[in-house]
Amino acid sequence: MAGWFSLASVHTMTIKPGGSVGPILVTGATGQLGRPTTAALRNAGHEVRAMSRQPGPGRTAADLATGAGVGEALAGVETVVHLATTHGRADLGLAERLCAASRSAGVEHLLLISIVDVDRIPLRFYRDRRRIEEIVEGSGVPYTVLRATQFHSLLVGMFRAQRRLPLLVAPSIRVQPIAIPEVATRLTELAGQPPQGRVGDIGGPEQRPLGEFARTWQESVGRRRPIVPLRLPGRLFAAYDAGAGLVPGPAYGEQTFADYLGEQART
Repeated sequence: MAGWFSLASVHTMTIKPGGSVGPILVTGATGQLGRPTTAALRNAGHEVRAMSRQPGPGRTAADLATGAGVGEALAGVETVVHLATTHGRADLGLAERLCAASRSAGVEHLLLISIVDVDRIPLRFYRDRRRIEEIVEGSGVPYTVLRATQFHSLLVGMFRAQRRLPLLVAPSIRVQPIAIPEVATRLTELAGQPPQGRVGDIGGPEQRPLGEFARTWQESVGRRRPIVPLRLPGRLFAAYDAGAGLVPGPAYGEQTFADYLGEQART
């Protein structure tokens, strides 16, 4: 249930002067969420190891797909922020290897990003994300799981993929996109705290039909095409009709979709 949380995993961590914990390893540190999260953690005064398969300045080279370098990357680490993803079924293996290595390394806090209502939306990708949560929950490593709604960039990607069509198809669902830097801010807050199990879900400031976001995007890029709603029978749309993918109550995020599009146009 959105907003539900547990304190079952809270335990004492080493808090250093200035409020920072010990070394933090960020997996997927070069990804769209990893980059701002790594920057936010460093700006908050944390010692951060930015893990990536590709070596480079300020990075710790390791590969969760093969396990190469993971043990070395975890040496002395107190907190792991797991953001690495392949957007496929291989993510299950990444989570299993990371959890096993974190347990062996004595990691004190494993922080996982997930998606709102992965246990309610009947798609394989969401079932896999829930399975990853279960892997973390059963790992024996104290953990925190944060679920967020989908990012603004996902909607833009969906709309851009149809840019050569004479119309724009928008499934008849309500969505609540959130800005990536705001998710990074929340992850930074949680990384500096003891493990808390499942914490409250976060979402953006707008809950609107996807078609309305499509119209906003078209206006921002100067396009005029019919927006065609898509409705299919079955459990998927029934779940969205029941509010799946939305976070009830006050929104955590503040940046609207129009604000995001304006920011992207200026960069």
